[in-house]
Amino acid sequence: MKCLKMSSTTTTTMALVALAALLIAATVHSLPQGAPEHVCDTMLPFHSSGRDLPQNSVSPFGIETSTSVVGQGQTLRVDITGVPAGLTFGGFMIQARNRNPPHQIVGQFSPSRDGTIKLMNCENSVNNSATHSNAGNKPQVSLDWQSPVDFLGQVVFNATVAESYHNFWVGIPSNPVQVVRRDAPGLAPLPTTNPPTNFNFASTRAPYVPPSYVVPNASPLVEDSFYDGCGQTKTCFGFPDGCVASKSCNGLSAVTVRGDIFEFELRSGKGSDAAYVALGLSHDAKMGEDLATECVPENGRVNLYSSYTANNPFAAVRGSVSQNSARLLNASFVDGVIYCKVQRDVVTTVEGRTFDLKNGAYHLLIATGKTLKDNSVGYHDIGRLPSAQPINLAVVQDLSGSSMLLVRLHGAFMIAAWIGTTSLGIIFARYFKQTWVGSQTCGKDQWFAWHRMLMVTTWTLTVVAYILIWVELKRAVWHAHSITGLITVILCFIQPIGALFRPGPNDKSRPYFNWGHWLGGNLAHILAIVAIFFSVKLPKAELPEWMDWILVGFVVFHVLVHLIFSIYLCMNHWQVSSIASDREQSQRVNTFQMGEVSHHHQHAMRNGMSMERKMDAPYGGLRKGLLGVYTIVLALFVVVLILLVVLAPIEKVFG
Repeated sequence: MKCLKMSSTTTTTMALVALAALLIAATVHSLPQGAPEHVCDTMLPFHSSGRDLPQNSVSPFGIETSTSVVGQGQTLRVDITGVPAGLTFGGFMIQARNRNPPHQIVGQFSPSRDGTIKLMNCENSVNNSATHSNAGNKPQVSLDWQSPVDFLGQVVFNATVAESYHNFWVGIPSNPVQVVRRDAPGLAPLPTTNPPTNFNFASTRAPYVPPSYVVPNASPLVEDSFYDGCGQTKTCFGFPDGCVASKSCNGLSAVTVRGDIFEFELRSGKGSDAAYVALGLSHDAKMGEDLATECVPENGRVNLYSSYTANNPFAAVRGSVSQNSARLLNASFVDGVIYCKVQRDVVTTVEGRTFDLKNGAYHLLIATGKTLKDNSVGYHDIGRLPSAQPINLAVVQDLSGSSMLLVRLHGAFMIAAWIGTTSLGIIFARYFKQTWVGSQTCGKDQWFAWHRMLMVTTWTLTVVAYILIWVELKRAVWHAHSITGLITVILCFIQPIGALFRPGPNDKSRPYFNWGHWLGGNLAHILAIVAIFFSVKLPKAELPEWMDWILVGFVVFHVLVHLIFSIYLCMNHWQVSSIASDREQSQRVNTFQMGEVSHHHQHAMRNGMSMERKMDAPYGGLRKGLLGVYTIVLALFVVVLILLVVLAPIEKVFG
């Protein structure tokens, strides 16, 4: 029994020691025989499917190639090395992928002489990936890669490097390597000496980011974690203006600078259905001639593009910018929210313009939109906002958006002109020519004096508003609002000029002028209201969508009042015709000769018409009362709409 007891105790102790050894081994060495082939696409360490995520920081490890140009079928030396020298790592996995979509794995690795490298068969190809055969610490790994004999183009080596069990980086890229024809002229022999170790990480293109890594990035972004450190360790800027403080941005960016390392983070708003999020560096806070960074979800992963915003025609052009000027450090596309972290070169030159992030000062211009074009992003229909002033990117600060004063004044003046003064001026001209008869202002009938004053006000407000928006934009921007607005301004401008050449009352061309003046005025009024409807959808205006219902209410009210006035006008014509008919009947009771009857009848009609022109038309009191009601309600519409424009975004005021 004593021997049995000792044996049991010894067994238990040995089991505990063995279990501890297994735990220690699992902690220190992950997958000592290298990565399994079922992670060929993700390049994620097998143990990372749990709580461990790749590092977001710049990798201290890099990939160097013995040359940047290799012939078909030739062998290239590839080194994985840490910086600074002496930094070691345990595990790795490396592939060469076509730089262009669909980013397939290309080429083959050769077995190592010392047996420290394990070859992998990915995508049904032999030896096209490599991993470690043991997880011991190593300062450097050298591999031989043979380029394919049937491939021409650029390849990028992508590696996963694990410094320890919990500390690893995924998708570390090399500089692009050009695969050319083996007999291409000028192809130098491949060097056999060790390559330099002073890596230029910032000049590498965005690495291949596997779909299962980017979507869903193992875990979604923590709500509002992006805002942590804003104004303290990084400069944050987003739209609408002031959203960083309330953590409610529809588009957001952050700049972090550490020495010569410039990192930019971009994120779209939750529920915005954004197709891209972009950040521009601008000299003048206007879109055009800016260096832009675009993060675009495509085919299940987030791609990074650098572009340059051209002025004529206006577009974001990628071809003029080296795609090696930035690299993607981290990205995700979870629940419709785009996120990316990008490192840019300190100096980038595009079309003769130099963007020096260290010594220059730039406006930040954040933009997002729902559409994409071929090889470009679409219109920023979700929103855009430039910063109020250019900044030194290295100085952490709080940023506000550029002033919207001119835009607000433009909208307020246009609403006052076309909802207010024009609507009232048309009412006076159409329904009040036979009201306040005999009363004049400045020698003109009351209806004409009011009509002219209101229309001159419309003309003045319209011209000033149009000048203000040109000062703000400094160039033509074509969309539904701007096109209908331009036609309105042209019609408005020529209306008073045409009135200066109005024919006399008895001129035979007077009816043509009257019809033309009526058509031009009403067409301008209708187009102006349509343009105001279009303005509600403009991201720059920041107007609430329910403003459309206020505009619909105005249109219904305006049409209803016109209908009532038209009924009064028809009743007036009927009453005048009835009076004329009664006068004709009274003349027939006389026994004058036919000629005398005709003569007296015509004389009576002329006298009747002359008297009618010297007195108010019937229902004058009702018309004046309705005019008063219309003016009050119209003023309320104008005030509410102007407040929405001036206080936009209204949600921020009352939120």
